[in-house]
Amino acid sequence: MKTVEFREIVKNYKTVFFDAFGVLKNHKGLINGIDKTFEYLDSLGIDYYILTNDASRSQKDLALGYHSKGISTITTDKVISSGMLAMDFLKAKIKTGTVAYLGTERSAHYIETAGLQTLPISTLNLDEEEHLDRIKCLVFLDDEGFDWNHDINKVINLLRRRNMSVVVANTDINYPVNRKDIAVAIGGLADMVEEIVGKRFIRFGKPDAQMFMFAYEMAQNKGPLRKDEILMVGDTLYTDIIGGNKFGFDTALVLSGNTLPENAKMKIRSSGIIPNYVCESVAVE
Repeated sequence: MKTVEFREIVKNYKTVFFDAFGVLKNHKGLINGIDKTFEYLDSLGIDYYILTNDASRSQKDLALGYHSKGISTITTDKVISSGMLAMDFLKAKIKTGTVAYLGTERSAHYIETAGLQTLPISTLNLDEEEHLDRIKCLVFLDDEGFDWNHDINKVINLLRRRNMSVVVANTDINYPVNRKDIAVAIGGLADMVEEIVGKRFIRFGKPDAQMFMFAYEMAQNKGPLRKDEILMVGDTLYTDIIGGNKFGFDTALVLSGNTLPENAKMKIRSSGIIPNYVCESVAVE
């Protein structure tokens, strides 16, 4: 399959939206050459944002993760997380009460910032009726911070006993753990629980249009910006690429993450999801 150099195509755009995992970083850390990518974009005056379904940490913590690896230009205001959309929903719809969650204590930032009490599923006691009555909402935040077998079963039984809003703050069903293997992400767990309890959950993140609208409006704060002046870069056809395509952005599929080089042509053909470009990586050597 023919690929193009990222450094050549990006010259045609004013702003770039990058997915994070599989595009900028992987299981080992930053992908080699990514630091030079941001130096290159800065030299051309091209703006950029990290558009991620990662709700495991706050914007600040996500930005600090790049700072610790030597990329100081990715500031908090350049990180757009699906957790931010979930937080806005909680502020608007859940005025009082406790929000139960699956995830780590750090991921609960998005609930706490909405001014609500938090309750990790790991500490939930299904036998205490008063405990259950205080819970107004359940949020799927991260695939870590709980016992998969025991606590997912608790979630299922909580939703069988009580009617409440359920928010999925990360729609990813999997993520790459090395060059060839993937692991189940929190969105995949939410899909399973939704099927078991027979209810419909509220989802935030790519490929949902709300995520792209949120990012588009943020990027426009620096001045007028047309959709065709933005490039969405991602490693997954069913989130990054289809979401960007539907919203009207040009898209670039990179082969450094979920989509393996040997499968890319087949996946594009079978899915009908066609990126404008295919790049080996966004790294600039």
